[in-house]
Amino acid sequence: MSDYLSDVQRYDAGADADVVQKIVKHLGIALQSKDASLVSCSDKSELDRVREKWCMKKLGESDGSAADGVVAKVCETMKGDRQKQRVTFYYLVAKEMGKLGDL
Repeated sequence: MSDYLSDVQRYDAGADADVVQKIVKHLGIALQSKDASLVSCSDKSELDRVREKWCMKKLGESDGSAADGVVAKVCETMKGDRQKQRVTFYYLVAKEMGKLGDL
């Protein structure tokens, strides 16, 4: 858990550990696989999955193009990271959408 929190804090120094823990719990077993614990911004099907499962289903966004814009912005924010941690990516998407309090 502390590894996830410290990665998130590289982008949001004031990140709430409880919010990060909720994302970790939501992702559950997916975090056990190295490949599944990362987000690839160059894989369209991966980004579609983030939009559908996280932005729309979990966070309640009804506008697919708005969700795509947020995902693209987070990809740009994290472009310096060769391996983008899924927990950090999801946290930043939720923050950008103003939904951290809803988790």
